[in-house]
Amino acid sequence: MRLNRYLSQSGVASRREADELIKAGVVSVNGVIVTELGTKVYPADKVHYGGQRLSMEKHRYVLLNKPKDFITTTDDPNDRRTVMHLIAQACTERLYPVGRLDRHTTGVLLMTNDGDLAKKLTHPSHGAEKIYHATLDKSVTKAHLNQLVEGLELEDGFAQADEASYVDGASKKDIGLKIHMGKNRIVRRMFASLGYDVVKLDRVIFAGLTKKDIPRGKWRHLTEKEILFLKKRK
Repeated sequence: MRLNRYLSQSGVASRREADELIKAGVVSVNGVIVTELGTKVYPADKVHYGGQRLSMEKHRYVLLNKPKDFITTTDDPNDRRTVMHLIAQACTERLYPVGRLDRHTTGVLLMTNDGDLAKKLTHPSHGAEKIYHATLDKSVTKAHLNQLVEGLELEDGFAQADEASYVDGASKKDIGLKIHMGKNRIVRRMFASLGYDVVKLDRVIFAGLTKKDIPRGKWRHLTEKEILFLKKRK
């Protein structure tokens, strides 16, 4: 097996990112730093990265319904609660969040050790679609809904929603927003640029996955059908 694939299946990075790590000289095989791309490794080989020995892990895919006040990170220097606490019993493999939800945002969060899939789902140009239910501090005008879809200039560039509409059966403070962009706090910042404060933000769909039948703070493993669906996404 090629070393970059080994690193990917160990959950370290995507294959392309693994190539960069290898070229940077931070990966060793049997105690020897390896910088040559295409290097092959075998079951008996000892591969180290970041001071730790890696192992060929089974890929795991866990879907979490994230509650409020949990940090989307693998650890926190301030010892705040992270999403890792919520999935501690899911499996023995170390999982990583695919993308981020800020501390106050709730909803669908995929966790995996499949580096290639994570890279694919968060790629800036063709990332996974995300649908949010946003509750604002005041009613949103139809003109502003249209502006969200037409696009806005934020401090870090252009931002645009795929769709924006009122939530059926709710007030005009409740907006459904479909977006592909993965910029930090993008939904909150788009509404802020139009003069609205987001009171509640819930991600209801990520890459076609929903939080249906998953109570807040709970998780489940993806089915084989769901995994295949994600891997076949363009």
